[in-house]
Amino acid sequence: MLGFDRITFDPNILGGKACVRGMRISVSLIVNLIANGLGTAEILAEYPNLEEQDIAQSLQYAAWTSDDVFFPEAETA
Repeated sequence: MLGFDRITFDPNILGGKACVRGMRISVSLIVNLIANGLGTAEILAEYPNLEEQDIAQSLQYAAWTSDDVFFPEAETA
């Protein structure tokens, strides 16, 4: 999947949400922590099983999934 080798999906882990390396640490949790002001060092201290590359790839994955294109419905006459 586009080089996201640290991002995994398993229906038995967090209901299939995008997670880091099969752990119960979701991409959305990492993005939320960053959005609320935590830095990489703080996240790594709080979640010692994570690696710096996990955080970087989580942010890259989140950016990739948010690159949506919106096509408004055409008005019907």
